[in-house]
Amino acid sequence: MHDQGASSGRSDDPTPSEPIWNPPTRVRPKVADLPRSRVDVKALFGLASGGWGWSTGFKAVIAMATAFSLAAALFGPQVGTLAALGSMTVLYEKETPYQYRAVALAFVGLGFVASVVVGTVSSLNLWAGAVAIGAVAGVSTWVCQALRVDKPGPLFFVLVCGISTIAPGGLAQVPMHALVAGMGAAVGWAVSMGEGLFRGRHPEHRAVAEAFRQLAALLRSIGTPRVDHVQHDASVAVARAWRIVLLGQTRGYRDTPTAARLRALLRWVSDIHLAATDVSLARTERLPALAADFAEELAASVGRPDLAPDPDRLDELRKGLRPRSLEARLYNRLGRAAQTAHRDEHETEGRGLELQDVRYPSVWQSLRSSLTRESLVLPTALRMGITVTLAAVFGLAVGLDRYYWICITTTAVLQGGNVVLTVNRSAQRALGTLIGVVIGALLLMADLPLVASIALAAGFQGLTQLTVTRNFFYASIFLTPMGLILAHTASPYPVEQLAEARILDTVVGSLAGMLGALLLWRRASAARLPQTIVDVLETTRTALLAVLDPEVQLDAERTYRLRRDLRTALVSLRGVYDSAVGDVPRATTTRPLWPVVVATQRVGYLALAALALERPQPASQITLQRLYLAFEELMAALRERRTPRLGALPRLVDYPRVNMELRALSAAMRTAVAEDERSAAREEERRRQRERHRAQEEVDADL
Repeated sequence: MHDQGASSGRSDDPTPSEPIWNPPTRVRPKVADLPRSRVDVKALFGLASGGWGWSTGFKAVIAMATAFSLAAALFGPQVGTLAALGSMTVLYEKETPYQYRAVALAFVGLGFVASVVVGTVSSLNLWAGAVAIGAVAGVSTWVCQALRVDKPGPLFFVLVCGISTIAPGGLAQVPMHALVAGMGAAVGWAVSMGEGLFRGRHPEHRAVAEAFRQLAALLRSIGTPRVDHVQHDASVAVARAWRIVLLGQTRGYRDTPTAARLRALLRWVSDIHLAATDVSLARTERLPALAADFAEELAASVGRPDLAPDPDRLDELRKGLRPRSLEARLYNRLGRAAQTAHRDEHETEGRGLELQDVRYPSVWQSLRSSLTRESLVLPTALRMGITVTLAAVFGLAVGLDRYYWICITTTAVLQGGNVVLTVNRSAQRALGTLIGVVIGALLLMADLPLVASIALAAGFQGLTQLTVTRNFFYASIFLTPMGLILAHTASPYPVEQLAEARILDTVVGSLAGMLGALLLWRRASAARLPQTIVDVLETTRTALLAVLDPEVQLDAERTYRLRRDLRTALVSLRGVYDSAVGDVPRATTTRPLWPVVVATQRVGYLALAALALERPQPASQITLQRLYLAFEELMAALRERRTPRLGALPRLVDYPRVNMELRALSAAMRTAVAEDERSAAREEERRRQRERHRAQEEVDADL
């Protein structure tokens, strides 16, 4: 099979000869509609696609109930709330392999302990506490994004730090508070790792199965206007599957036949994705439904070999196809993946079964790269830290004693990412909190015993995690009473005043989050978009020239790295564009770049597919030079915001789709530049009209 670690040798493909690149070159799939983020009723209250968080919710209930009960029995209920907060380590690293998760959750627990220490020390002065919570918000945002720690991200670090500022005691209680929080974190760690005793490879199986499901969605989208969007989703799923499986390759990793089968399926899902990419860019009609159904069955068979589909079912799809056509190649790869899925085990040795990356990514390298000018991590972290700090200071200035709720709300709102999502989350947070406060206040007025408080706090935590993947509004309804119960237990307070303060703090925090998103680095993504496109084009050029140059011998390691870097660049490009559109939905400098982004992505995916070829057709040195100069002109035009002077493209007989997408990219850039010029002219005309209007008003005033 042709995978990211493939090397020269006999191919496992039943038709090893390469496909004929002879689709109708004048037919280009329609560009998908512009992705849009909206503030509407459906976005606020509708359920997002995907499943409910049953597993995470159950683990959250067990972890919080156990940690809270144990710490309350040993140290008292007020201090016990810190253990309940520490148990939220169970909410992190939910998808990573257990070997990696064990280390990552230990550091998350240490982060919680550090947040408790910072909160307890700063509790001696309200203003110091406000600054401390803001610093924790900024630093935790930076670290979580740089190290790719998934949501809830910095939210619970801020929550832990905030509630630590009202826990009883002072500096003398710092060691006790750190110990209790560490105990809670240990309980969360144990609950999260407990599943690994029974299903040690479940995270890897789930990631590969999800990649197959996204491939099924891609096969269904071929010939439809949504193919570019689904292509991105499939790329994200395949990249995530590679990351998850690679994270499981620790130094003590046991290379078993079962693990070899998983690696083989991972390679097949990568190859099938690239074969489907070729078909999606060459075909404007729908594929037979059997192809997507077959991929769905492959997803089910990742963990259950007995559910693997019969490869002979694809014979009817191959009828009438030339053996070397793109569709035949796709079906052959699906069939070979099914043959692998049928086996319980796989040979541990063989061509391409080793993974080129076997080490964890360097923590320091990830942190350093997040501080570069091109990275969006630094402005995001600064926005979070500055906004949370100013919101807390404002709350103290106007007399809001429980300012930490403002910090928690601001952090939750800003986690939306771009402006549109932040506005949505702000409204969801405010409305959900209003309902949640009523529920929490009614429960607290009943003067609950400690056992009931523990059970309710754990239950609301579980309901929060159950619903948060579908809609943040419903999650906020359950998160609010959980927070009220913990805060009231840590520092008893009149319920009516606590409820009023919670509502007011939520409104202030929601408004602060929206202002922070609107005023601080709002155009960071839009400003980085042209350079991101340039980076993708440069990576694509490197990959294409490596494939086409007859003097370059691509070994397994270099092929893998080229494919990894190009896929990462493509996924990043779409992420930056989505963020830019969400930050400035009506920006005349961003929306016209959508066809440019699509053409750039398509050229990149064609280069990825070329890297999977066993024996790619080489090109002459003159052709390579002209191709190099064509990419150079396109990149220079993007940097200088001008129309590209592309001229005649080199004739790539064996890769006509590359020529087509390069021409489409050039045309899209001309259109975008023209739109920029028209927008600039309109803005200049409006400026002149304003000046004439002011001049006329001055004349009228003199008269």
